[in-house]
Amino acid sequence: MIGVGIDAGSRAIKIVLMEPMSLRVLGSGVMRQGVNSRELAEELLEQVLAENSLERVDVSFIVATGYARGTVSAADTTVTEITCHACGVHHLMPEVRTVVEIGGQDSKLLSLYPSGAVRDFVMNDRCAAGTGRFLEVVADRLGVTLEDLGRMSQMSRLPAPISSTCIVFAETEIIGLLSSGVSPEDIVAGVQNSIATRVAAMAGRSMVPPVAFTGGVALVPGMARALEAAIGEKVSVVPNPQMTGALGAAILACRQVCGLECAKETSRLPQGSYSDQPDSRDH
Repeated sequence: MIGVGIDAGSRAIKIVLMEPMSLRVLGSGVMRQGVNSRELAEELLEQVLAENSLERVDVSFIVATGYARGTVSAADTTVTEITCHACGVHHLMPEVRTVVEIGGQDSKLLSLYPSGAVRDFVMNDRCAAGTGRFLEVVADRLGVTLEDLGRMSQMSRLPAPISSTCIVFAETEIIGLLSSGVSPEDIVAGVQNSIATRVAAMAGRSMVPPVAFTGGVALVPGMARALEAAIGEKVSVVPNPQMTGALGAAILACRQVCGLECAKETSRLPQGSYSDQPDSRDH
């Protein structure tokens, strides 16, 4: 039996299949988000299972997370992105104490206990100017891909200051900068600095290192460097950062699988065998 994590984000759906006892990843997949999130999640799940010679009967428990987690009908339960990203990061980088997650529609800053549990968090889900959406708008305006956008930022000589606090006004500001002869490379670098500055401002205080950067925006070249400059701390990009939420959801699903299996084993014991012995196993 396996555990499955599904991260139905605002821009993409991610799935991780995991073996419960070893927490070994058996397979994963990504699909662009669309109008019908439920059907897309089902399609991707069947695809990833087939690619790894597995079937739905092999799935014991599914945890869904992400912006559209409520639409994933296959899920046995839903868990917030905050918990899943914390779980995923701690699994990969247990030394991390602060997590910066920037997705397509929001950005989050998590403070973790040494155990990986969330100590505190702040979240920006009201303004796209501090999220991946801002980068998408700039890429569309310049007629390039997000990957090209990252490479352009690394060619900047003097990042342009982006002072607008709203993405609508910021786009107008960018048009004005282009008209005045500012290079696209400097504009892109300025936008990255603007996003990083907004994230740093969310903290309201110094971030406790080590700091990890996750979420789809962490894949964009130049963003980690911009974050480091804004917060004054070294920032490490989590391995395969787009999958961190799905990974954390899969881990939580596996904990449920282990709990169910332990319950089955206990039910097979003679009545009263352990009536005075508390179960000290940590699953």
